[in-house]
Amino acid sequence: MPIEKNFTDFYVILVEPKYSGNIGFISRTMMNFDFDKLILVKPCCKLDDECYTRAMHAYKIIDQAMIFQSFDEAVKDIDYLVATSSIESKTEKKHLRKALILEDFADKIFNVKGKIGLVFGREDYGLYNDEIAKCDIMMRIPTSNVYPSLNLSHAVSITLYTLYIRKKTTTKKKREIGRVEKEKLQEFFSTLLDEIDYPDHKKKNTEIMLRRIMGRAMPSKWEYHTLMGVLSKTLEKIKKS
Repeated sequence: MPIEKNFTDFYVILVEPKYSGNIGFISRTMMNFDFDKLILVKPCCKLDDECYTRAMHAYKIIDQAMIFQSFDEAVKDIDYLVATSSIESKTEKKHLRKALILEDFADKIFNVKGKIGLVFGREDYGLYNDEIAKCDIMMRIPTSNVYPSLNLSHAVSITLYTLYIRKKTTTKKKREIGRVEKEKLQEFFSTLLDEIDYPDHKKKNTEIMLRRIMGRAMPSKWEYHTLMGVLSKTLEKIKKS
């Protein structure tokens, strides 16, 4: 039975890919599983014959790929960013690389409203910490501890296949908040931390903690407005005291 619609809200984002063959393989995989939006951030290679050869019949995805020279520019219009990495935090106190495994991520992501960016890092280094910090959630593919790192094209293929399978049985259930609401919440939370004289050396990690909590929770608009109302009243009382 064919899938109901393409993954029109999903963007595969490759950050500084080094090998044109990988871009070709990924384009082919995208077409296999009904994804059609590819973003390249400062690619280190040319989209040459090898790229098109590896892509087979998915050359249109390469031709229509959006190319940006910076990560911030590439993701400025994306509502929900998903960082991918095989390196996760081993402690509850470090929130930057606190990851959701792919299967759990796939169970939840179809409730999200807006443009979703699946962010994959460099073949040799992955994503930098500052890039991961700008994402709403980090996702990882469970692999052996003996050799946890996957080839870039393999990681993308496994991710897209898993989402494709989940899409057949999952529908959107609620109206989630978009990037504007999430950034307003982050700004409000930051202001609240300042008002209570929260230690500067802990502030960034705590702000990332909130982003990760909200990323995993995927709150509805009603939940967002309720939370903002509570925080607003709290901040108002603090300022009056």
